[in-house]
Amino acid sequence: MEPLTHFLTGACLARSGFNRRTAYATLAMTLAAEAPDLDMLWGFRGPVAAFQHHRGITHSFLGAPLVALAVTGVVWVGSRFRRRQPPIPPRWALLWLFSWLAVLSHIFLDWTNDYGIRPFFPFNPKWYELDIVFIFEPVIFAALLLGLVIPGILGLADREIGARKPQFRGRGWAIAALVLAGIDWGVRAVEHHRALHLVANTSWGDQPMLRAGIEPYPGNPFHWAALVETAGYYQTGSVNTWTETVDTSDQDDVIFKPPVTPATTAAKRSWLGRVYLDWAKFPVVTDRGHANLVASDELAPQPLDTAVEFRDLRFAYPVLFRGKGTGTTTPLSGWVYVTPSGATDAMVMDNRLQK
Repeated sequence: MEPLTHFLTGACLARSGFNRRTAYATLAMTLAAEAPDLDMLWGFRGPVAAFQHHRGITHSFLGAPLVALAVTGVVWVGSRFRRRQPPIPPRWALLWLFSWLAVLSHIFLDWTNDYGIRPFFPFNPKWYELDIVFIFEPVIFAALLLGLVIPGILGLADREIGARKPQFRGRGWAIAALVLAGIDWGVRAVEHHRALHLVANTSWGDQPMLRAGIEPYPGNPFHWAALVETAGYYQTGSVNTWTETVDTSDQDDVIFKPPVTPATTAAKRSWLGRVYLDWAKFPVVTDRGHANLVASDELAPQPLDTAVEFRDLRFAYPVLFRGKGTGTTTPLSGWVYVTPSGATDAMVMDNRLQK
């Protein structure tokens, strides 16, 4: 999920009572709840390197205690420069365990959306995802934010009337925020299952359904995007679990599987192709012809190169982009430029050239 929700989750976890056990718990757990996303530093090695390593070892059960240890170390170093002693003494082993819990909260939150995680990496590189929460979920975000903000507002009122300031504040609000977030996840899990059932009992064109995916919309737990695969095509639709209806009326949402060409075969063997197909659940690999499609501002393609586009239809529904774009308008798309001999001339993701 997006960083702010991770930070808020760590802070609410700390405020739920962990901050009463050791100093620096709120700071450490807030940082640890977002720390796994430090794997984005691979972006300095290029977009394909970043894509390959994102949600890898730092998002795994093996890496979680190490990430927590690193965060605890950073907090320990910072505490050396603090002149004023905290109201309760730091217990560093306990702080590491609490940080570990916050890192696991990050892994859990990322597991609930449709990008997925690899929790058993590097021993098992399989991706797992629940597909129940959008990358930004307003209900969860609001609950966590209010769970932290309301105690502060009440504290201002207490100071106005001269009330004695408590050492710890907001435990009940933090717990309530986490409970509300849990309820939202629970409702979404139930509605996701119902949406799958509705899709399975709906006719999708003239070919039998091979498999289906259900992707979330933000805010509304009863509105879902459906994606169905048949032998010859994919078809998208909309599911409303409140009214128990499935809308398949838009024939423009039928996406025929593109033919396999020498260029697409060669592109699948490239670095980007191997990484992309390992991650994608509904991949579409399309031969776009000679390189008249410039997929990066840094790239000047050779005249005889063939542009091959990679995209995952999990990320091709309207809430993520406007229109039915087939190029760089589709989030998380990739491009491989193939020479006439089948070699990889260039790889592009996020409008960035992998050098």
